[in-house]
Amino acid sequence: MAEHDTPSRVRIFAHDHEQVVYCHDPLSGLRAIIGIYSTALGPALGGTRFYPYAAEDAALADVLALSQGMAYKTALAGLDHGGGKAVIIGDPE
Repeated sequence: MAEHDTPSRVRIFAHDHEQVVYCHDPLSGLRAIIGIYSTALGPALGGTRFYPYAAEDAALADVLALSQGMAYKTALAGLDHGGGKAVIIGDPE
């Protein structure tokens, strides 16, 4: 399969994240993705974004970028932490 034929979700996983976890609870309707970019300096540190993403691929791209950004922020701040982030897919209202 040529790269341009590869689904975007597969291309996104080419990034250097340690772990990506999909969460889905049918009873409550919860859909979330947790991204751990790095734990090289210590446990991952990050927050949660609650946003009505139009597509799961957009949520995945966001969590990957945000968790990587958190890893850089914690390293620049001199903290003994890595970077992580979670996104909840839904309307916060």
